[in-house]
Amino acid sequence: MNTQFMLHNVTVVVGYRDPFIKVVFKNVLVFVLGLLINYINIIFMHTFCKHQMFYTNPRYILFFHLVLNNVIQVNLTLVLFFASYIVYTINVSVCATLILLALFTTENMPLNLACMAAECYIAVCLPLQHARLCTVNRTLITIVLIWTTILISVLPDLFITLATEPLDFFSSRVFCLRENAFPNPLLSKKNDSTYVVYLILVWSVLFYTYFMILCTAQKANKDGKKARMTILLHSVQVLLCMTTYAAPMLKTTLKNWFPKYHSDTLFACYIIVQILPRAINPVLYGVRDKCLSKSFMYEMSCKSVGRPNL
Repeated sequence: MNTQFMLHNVTVVVGYRDPFIKVVFKNVLVFVLGLLINYINIIFMHTFCKHQMFYTNPRYILFFHLVLNNVIQVNLTLVLFFASYIVYTINVSVCATLILLALFTTENMPLNLACMAAECYIAVCLPLQHARLCTVNRTLITIVLIWTTILISVLPDLFITLATEPLDFFSSRVFCLRENAFPNPLLSKKNDSTYVVYLILVWSVLFYTYFMILCTAQKANKDGKKARMTILLHSVQVLLCMTTYAAPMLKTTLKNWFPKYHSDTLFACYIIVQILPRAINPVLYGVRDKCLSKSFMYEMSCKSVGRPNL
Protein backbone atom coordinates (compact mmCIF):
# COMPACT_ATOMS: atom_id res chain seq x y z
CA MET A 1 0.00 0.00 0.00
CA ASN A 2 1.08 3.59 -0.50
CA THR A 3 1.81 5.62 2.55
CA GLN A 4 1.63 9.32 3.24
CA PHE A 5 3.93 11.98 4.54
CA MET A 6 4.13 15.66 5.31
CA LEU A 7 5.80 18.13 2.98
CA HIS A 8 5.56 21.73 4.01
CA ASN A 9 2.72 20.84 6.37
CA VAL A 10 0.41 19.01 3.95
CA THR A 11 -0.27 15.28 3.89
CA VAL A 12 0.81 13.86 0.58
CA VAL A 13 1.37 10.64 -1.33
CA VAL A 14 4.64 8.78 -1.75
CA GLY A 15 5.62 5.41 -3.06
CA TYR A 16 6.51 3.62 0.19
CA ARG A 17 4.74 0.36 1.02
CA ASP A 18 3.51 -0.72 4.45
CA PRO A 19 2.56 -4.20 5.61
CA PHE A 20 -1.18 -4.82 5.65
CA ILE A 21 -1.40 -4.83 9.47
CA LYS A 22 0.40 -1.51 9.66
CA VAL A 23 -1.85 -0.03 6.97
CA VAL A 24 -4.93 -1.07 8.93
CA PHE A 25 -3.51 0.28 12.19
CA LYS A 26 -2.60 3.66 10.73
CA ASN A 27 -5.90 4.14 8.94
CA VAL A 28 -8.00 3.07 11.91
CA LEU A 29 -5.99 5.32 14.25
CA VAL A 30 -6.32 8.33 11.96
CA PHE A 31 -10.02 7.66 11.39
CA VAL A 32 -10.77 7.41 15.13
CA LEU A 33 -8.73 10.52 15.98
CA GLY A 34 -10.30 12.46 13.13
CA LEU A 35 -13.80 11.41 14.21
CA LEU A 36 -13.11 12.41 17.82
CA ILE A 37 -11.60 15.78 16.88
CA ASN A 38 -14.46 16.56 14.51
CA TYR A 39 -17.08 15.62 17.10
CA ILE A 40 -15.58 17.80 19.86
CA ASN A 41 -14.93 20.76 17.57
CA ILE A 42 -18.39 20.63 16.00
CA ILE A 43 -19.99 20.57 19.47
CA PHE A 44 -17.95 23.67 20.36
CA MET A 45 -19.09 25.38 17.16
CA HIS A 46 -22.68 24.44 17.91
CA THR A 47 -22.28 25.78 21.46
CA PHE A 48 -20.96 29.09 20.13
CA CYS A 49 -23.80 29.45 17.64
CA LYS A 50 -26.49 28.61 20.21
CA HIS A 51 -25.49 31.25 22.78
CA GLN A 52 -25.51 34.90 21.75
CA MET A 53 -23.33 35.92 24.71
CA PHE A 54 -20.34 34.52 22.82
CA TYR A 55 -20.99 36.72 19.77
CA THR A 56 -19.82 39.91 21.51
CA ASN A 57 -16.67 38.55 23.14
CA PRO A 58 -13.49 38.77 21.01
CA ARG A 59 -11.94 35.82 22.84
CA TYR A 60 -14.77 33.49 21.85
CA ILE A 61 -14.88 34.82 18.30
CA LEU A 62 -11.19 34.00 17.88
CA PHE A 63 -11.77 30.62 19.48
CA PHE A 64 -14.64 29.89 17.06
CA HIS A 65 -12.36 30.85 14.17
CA LEU A 66 -9.70 28.49 15.55
CA VAL A 67 -12.15 25.61 15.90
CA LEU A 68 -13.64 26.20 12.45
CA ASN A 69 -10.14 26.02 10.99
CA ASN A 70 -9.54 22.81 12.91
CA VAL A 71 -12.57 21.15 11.35
CA ILE A 72 -11.71 22.23 7.80
CA GLN A 73 -8.03 21.39 8.13
CA VAL A 74 -8.51 17.99 9.76
CA ASN A 75 -11.00 16.89 7.13
CA LEU A 76 -8.80 18.08 4.27
CA THR A 77 -5.79 16.19 5.61
CA LEU A 78 -7.95 13.13 6.19
CA VAL A 79 -9.00 13.23 2.54
CA LEU A 80 -5.36 13.46 1.48
CA PHE A 81 -4.33 10.74 3.93
CA PHE A 82 -6.91 8.19 2.82
CA ALA A 83 -6.42 9.13 -0.83
CA SER A 84 -2.76 8.13 -0.48
CA TYR A 85 -3.93 4.55 0.14
CA ILE A 86 -6.75 4.47 -2.40
CA VAL A 87 -5.21 6.22 -5.42
CA TYR A 88 -1.56 6.51 -6.28
CA THR A 89 -1.72 9.65 -8.41
CA ILE A 90 -4.34 12.33 -8.87
CA ASN A 91 -4.93 15.18 -11.28
CA VAL A 92 -2.55 18.10 -10.72
CA SER A 93 -5.38 20.63 -10.58
CA VAL A 94 -7.22 18.63 -7.92
CA CYS A 95 -4.02 18.07 -5.95
CA ALA A 96 -3.10 21.76 -6.09
CA THR A 97 -6.56 22.80 -4.94
CA LEU A 98 -6.52 20.44 -1.96
CA ILE A 99 -3.00 21.46 -0.96
CA LEU A 100 -3.82 25.16 -1.16
CA LEU A 101 -6.93 24.75 1.00
CA ALA A 102 -4.99 22.68 3.52
CA LEU A 103 -2.22 25.28 3.61
CA PHE A 104 -4.66 28.13 4.22
CA THR A 105 -6.19 26.46 7.25
CA THR A 106 -2.93 25.01 8.56
CA GLU A 107 -0.77 28.11 8.44
CA ASN A 108 -3.27 30.54 9.95
CA MET A 109 -3.60 28.56 13.20
CA PRO A 110 -0.33 29.85 14.76
CA LEU A 111 -1.30 33.39 13.77
CA ASN A 112 -4.72 32.90 15.35
CA LEU A 113 -3.06 31.66 18.56
CA ALA A 114 -0.82 34.73 18.60
CA CYS A 115 -3.90 36.97 18.36
CA MET A 116 -5.60 35.04 21.17
CA ALA A 117 -2.49 35.45 23.31
CA ALA A 118 -2.46 39.19 22.57
CA GLU A 119 -6.13 39.47 23.60
CA CYS A 120 -5.41 37.59 26.83
CA TYR A 121 -2.44 39.88 27.49
CA ILE A 122 -4.62 42.97 27.13
CA ALA A 123 -7.30 41.47 29.39
CA VAL A 124 -4.82 40.65 32.16
CA CYS A 125 -2.18 43.36 31.87
CA LEU A 126 -4.27 46.24 30.48
CA PRO A 127 -7.77 45.57 31.85
CA LEU A 128 -8.88 49.20 31.65
CA GLN A 129 -8.03 49.29 27.95
CA HIS A 130 -9.54 45.93 27.05
CA ALA A 131 -13.06 47.12 26.19
CA ARG A 132 -11.64 49.86 23.94
CA LEU A 133 -8.95 47.81 22.22
CA CYS A 134 -10.70 44.45 21.89
CA THR A 135 -13.97 45.06 20.08
CA VAL A 136 -15.95 42.77 17.80
CA ASN A 137 -15.17 44.87 14.73
CA ARG A 138 -11.45 44.87 15.46
CA THR A 139 -11.55 41.14 16.04
CA LEU A 140 -13.19 40.56 12.67
CA ILE A 141 -10.64 42.86 11.02
CA THR A 142 -7.88 40.84 12.71
CA ILE A 143 -9.29 37.61 11.25
CA VAL A 144 -9.39 39.22 7.80
CA LEU A 145 -5.75 40.29 8.24
CA ILE A 146 -4.79 36.73 9.24
CA TRP A 147 -6.33 35.35 6.06
CA THR A 148 -4.81 38.14 3.97
CA THR A 149 -1.36 37.33 5.36
CA ILE A 150 -1.77 33.65 4.56
CA LEU A 151 -3.09 34.36 1.06
CA ILE A 152 -0.08 36.59 0.35
CA SER A 153 2.19 33.79 1.59
CA VAL A 154 0.58 30.86 -0.25
CA LEU A 155 -0.93 32.18 -3.48
CA PRO A 156 2.45 32.98 -5.12
CA ASP A 157 2.91 29.21 -5.40
CA LEU A 158 -0.14 29.08 -7.65
CA PHE A 159 0.65 32.20 -9.68
CA ILE A 160 4.27 31.23 -10.34
CA THR A 161 3.22 27.73 -11.35
CA LEU A 162 0.55 29.07 -13.72
CA ALA A 163 3.14 31.37 -15.28
CA THR A 164 5.93 28.83 -15.69
CA GLU A 165 4.25 25.47 -16.40
CA PRO A 166 2.61 24.44 -19.70
CA LEU A 167 -1.15 23.96 -19.76
CA ASP A 168 -0.95 20.20 -20.20
CA PHE A 169 0.87 19.98 -16.86
CA PHE A 170 -2.38 20.81 -15.05
CA SER A 171 -4.20 17.90 -16.71
CA SER A 172 -1.47 15.38 -15.85
CA ARG A 173 -1.42 13.08 -12.81
CA VAL A 174 1.16 13.23 -10.02
CA PHE A 175 1.80 12.07 -6.50
CA CYS A 176 0.07 14.69 -4.39
CA LEU A 177 3.14 16.50 -3.13
CA ARG A 178 3.36 20.23 -2.74
CA GLU A 179 6.62 20.13 -4.67
CA ASN A 180 4.94 18.13 -7.46
CA ALA A 181 1.90 20.38 -7.73
CA PHE A 182 4.10 23.51 -7.51
CA PRO A 183 7.44 22.29 -8.93
CA ASN A 184 9.35 25.56 -9.33
CA PRO A 185 12.51 25.18 -7.16
CA LEU A 186 12.37 28.84 -6.11
CA LEU A 187 9.12 28.19 -4.28
CA SER A 188 10.78 25.84 -1.83
CA LYS A 189 13.30 28.51 -0.86
CA LYS A 190 10.52 31.08 -0.61
CA ASN A 191 8.48 28.86 1.67
CA ASP A 192 11.42 28.07 3.94
CA SER A 193 12.21 31.78 4.31
CA THR A 194 8.56 32.61 5.00
CA TYR A 195 8.32 29.95 7.70
CA VAL A 196 11.44 31.25 9.43
CA VAL A 197 9.97 34.76 9.54
CA TYR A 198 6.62 33.47 10.84
CA LEU A 199 8.37 31.30 13.41
CA ILE A 200 10.35 34.22 14.82
CA LEU A 201 7.43 36.67 14.85
CA VAL A 202 4.87 34.32 16.36
CA TRP A 203 7.26 32.96 18.99
CA SER A 204 8.20 36.52 19.97
CA VAL A 205 4.57 37.51 20.44
CA LEU A 206 3.71 34.37 22.39
CA PHE A 207 6.79 34.53 24.64
CA TYR A 208 6.28 38.20 25.48
CA THR A 209 2.55 37.93 26.16
CA TYR A 210 2.79 34.76 28.28
CA PHE A 211 5.73 36.15 30.24
CA MET A 212 3.89 39.41 30.97
CA ILE A 213 0.69 37.55 31.93
CA LEU A 214 2.65 35.39 34.39
CA CYS A 215 4.41 38.41 35.91
CA THR A 216 1.14 40.34 36.26
CA ALA A 217 -0.60 37.39 37.90
CA GLN A 218 2.20 37.03 40.45
CA LYS A 219 2.28 40.76 41.21
CA ALA A 220 -1.47 40.76 41.78
CA ASN A 221 -1.01 38.06 44.45
CA LYS A 222 -3.17 35.66 42.47
CA ASP A 223 -2.67 31.90 42.37
CA GLY A 224 0.83 31.81 40.94
CA LYS A 225 0.86 28.02 40.72
CA LYS A 226 -2.34 28.01 38.68
CA ALA A 227 -0.97 30.73 36.39
CA ARG A 228 2.27 28.82 35.85
CA MET A 229 0.36 25.62 35.08
CA THR A 230 -1.83 27.46 32.57
CA ILE A 231 1.21 28.99 30.88
CA LEU A 232 2.92 25.58 30.81
CA LEU A 233 -0.09 23.89 29.19
CA HIS A 234 -0.43 26.65 26.63
CA SER A 235 3.30 26.49 25.91
CA VAL A 236 3.11 22.78 25.15
CA GLN A 237 0.15 23.36 22.86
CA VAL A 238 1.86 26.29 21.13
CA LEU A 239 5.01 24.21 20.70
CA LEU A 240 2.98 21.58 18.86
CA CYS A 241 1.32 24.22 16.70
CA MET A 242 4.65 25.82 15.83
CA THR A 243 5.78 22.53 14.32
CA THR A 244 3.65 23.75 11.40
CA TYR A 245 6.58 25.98 10.46
CA ALA A 246 9.28 23.49 11.46
CA ALA A 247 7.70 20.45 9.75
CA PRO A 248 10.00 20.33 6.67
CA MET A 249 13.14 20.43 8.83
CA LEU A 250 11.64 17.95 11.31
CA LYS A 251 10.82 15.52 8.51
CA THR A 252 14.34 15.72 7.08
CA THR A 253 15.94 15.27 10.50
CA LEU A 254 13.87 12.19 11.29
CA LYS A 255 14.68 10.72 7.89
CA ASN A 256 18.39 11.11 8.61
CA TRP A 257 18.08 9.66 12.11
CA PHE A 258 15.83 6.72 11.21
CA PRO A 259 16.34 5.94 7.50
CA LYS A 260 15.04 2.38 7.92
CA TYR A 261 11.76 3.63 9.40
CA HIS A 262 11.07 6.50 7.05
CA SER A 263 7.43 5.55 6.54
CA ASP A 264 6.81 5.41 10.28
CA THR A 265 8.60 8.68 11.03
CA LEU A 266 6.57 10.44 8.35
CA PHE A 267 3.38 9.07 9.86
CA ALA A 268 4.58 10.32 13.26
CA CYS A 269 5.13 13.78 11.73
CA TYR A 270 1.56 13.75 10.44
CA ILE A 271 0.18 12.87 13.87
CA ILE A 272 2.37 15.40 15.71
CA VAL A 273 2.00 18.30 13.29
CA GLN A 274 -1.55 17.88 12.04
CA ILE A 275 -3.57 15.84 14.52
CA LEU A 276 -2.30 16.51 18.06
CA PRO A 277 -2.59 20.33 17.97
CA ARG A 278 -6.20 20.04 16.77
CA ALA A 279 -6.96 17.58 19.56
CA ILE A 280 -5.41 19.78 22.27
CA ASN A 281 -6.86 23.13 21.12
CA PRO A 282 -10.43 22.52 22.34
CA VAL A 283 -9.23 21.21 25.72
CA LEU A 284 -6.96 24.13 26.54
CA TYR A 285 -9.02 26.95 25.09
CA GLY A 286 -12.52 25.56 25.54
CA VAL A 287 -12.82 23.11 28.38
CA ARG A 288 -10.64 25.25 30.69
CA ASP A 289 -12.87 28.29 30.10
CA LYS A 290 -15.61 28.10 32.75
CA CYS A 291 -18.31 29.86 30.75
CA LEU A 292 -17.67 28.00 27.51
CA SER A 293 -17.12 24.63 29.18
CA LYS A 294 -20.41 24.95 31.10
CA SER A 295 -22.31 25.57 27.87
CA PHE A 296 -20.33 22.84 26.15
CA MET A 297 -21.17 20.25 28.81
CA TYR A 298 -24.82 21.23 28.61
CA GLU A 299 -24.83 20.70 24.85
CA MET A 300 -23.05 17.37 25.31
CA SER A 301 -25.63 16.23 27.85
CA CYS A 302 -28.45 17.26 25.53
CA LYS A 303 -26.92 15.25 22.70
CA SER A 304 -26.29 12.20 24.85
CA VAL A 305 -29.83 11.93 26.28
CA GLY A 306 -31.62 13.29 23.25
CA ARG A 307 -33.16 16.29 25.02
CA PRO A 308 -34.02 19.33 22.91
CA ASN A 309 -31.71 22.33 23.30
CA LEU A 310 -33.54 25.21 24.89
